[in-house]
Amino acid sequence: MSAHTMNTRQEQLQAFDRLLTVMDELRERCPWDRKQTFESLRQNTIEEANELSVAILRHDMDEISKELGDVLLHIVFYAKMGSEQQAFDIGDVCNRLCDKLIFRHPHVYGTEAAANAEEVSQLWEKVKLKEKDGNHTVLGGLPDSLPSLIKAYRIQDKVANVGFDWEKKEDVWDKVKEEIAELEAEMRTAVPQGENPDEAQKQALENELGDLLFALINMARLYHLKPDNALEKTNQKFIRRFNFIEQTAQQQGRTLAQMTLDEMETLWQQAKQTEKQA
Repeated sequence: MSAHTMNTRQEQLQAFDRLLTVMDELRERCPWDRKQTFESLRQNTIEEANELSVAILRHDMDEISKELGDVLLHIVFYAKMGSEQQAFDIGDVCNRLCDKLIFRHPHVYGTEAAANAEEVSQLWEKVKLKEKDGNHTVLGGLPDSLPSLIKAYRIQDKVANVGFDWEKKEDVWDKVKEEIAELEAEMRTAVPQGENPDEAQKQALENELGDLLFALINMARLYHLKPDNALEKTNQKFIRRFNFIEQTAQQQGRTLAQMTLDEMETLWQQAKQTEKQA
């Protein structure tokens, strides 16, 4: 059980009201807060969402709570600026969200039936096409700004929910192998002696690499894995192990440039062994 006290619904509402009051005061009395616009906060919002994502991957509940607060601050901030422009307020934000949730859950609030999460996902795609202000094509609602890795996953997930998918998930392995072979063949043709490819060759190689990455992401989806989570965990693992090499070199009074590749590989294996023991 968490050490945090679980608030009652009334206490939660009071806390939210307190946040709105603090936001009103900051917007009126703080020069920095008063100066902000939708555009000036945009990049900060992206950074806060990324920090929340990292906390989730680390399963750090205290940090998740903190980062959720930072994200919530931005939501309340945007709503406050919207109310100042008489465009919308936090009530509109909440009500529109509730209306959408109810509309998209006819298996809860209507007569539709869904026995499992997969059937719910399929139902969502059908319902979203019916929304008055929604997207009338299957892929129409994908934001252009989504990171490419996440966008590829969402594309595949959306088309799968309307039946465009492999009959057996194992079939995706043939596609992955096919794309690896095509990339290798293009690589050997374009840069046979290891030279740097020219622009036309780069374009051809990027096309084949993109096809391979798309197939690998599809494989991950079919096996219920999140490729962006997997890659970020590998990023963090690489950083830890490389930091170990660098720190060991410093303890020896050396720089990385003074170490041989074999020495660095030995330290890399030590870092791996330390992680396994931990």
